[in-house]
Amino acid sequence: MAGTADQEEILRGVLDRWQDAVDAHEPDVVAACFTEDAIFQGLHPYTVGRRGVADYYDSQPRGMTARYRILETRRLADDLVLGYMSVEFGFVDRPPLAVNLSLLVRRDADGWSIAHYQVSLLP
Repeated sequence: MAGTADQEEILRGVLDRWQDAVDAHEPDVVAACFTEDAIFQGLHPYTVGRRGVADYYDSQPRGMTARYRILETRRLADDLVLGYMSVEFGFVDRPPLAVNLSLLVRRDADGWSIAHYQVSLLP
């Protein structure tokens, strides 16, 4: 993995909160991991802001889980970290779904949050 332990720690701080909320099917808690103006691209048309994130995760089936692995990190500025991950979403009634995930996490007065989220399906 390219990057530093500091960059990975920043990403894990955000991603662990995200993963716990996804696993618990708590869409509003998932959305709280994002900035107010976050650009969010899951597997549906993109949205901007926490409400769209919450709606997206509320539409996901109960029992869905997320497991991530950080592949690359880059510190773009003191308050901005890029992360590239592989994520496997698990389901109770169908095979898991493997995706790639790119994130930009930004630090503000409240700490680190996701400012940009882009999912790509694996071929």
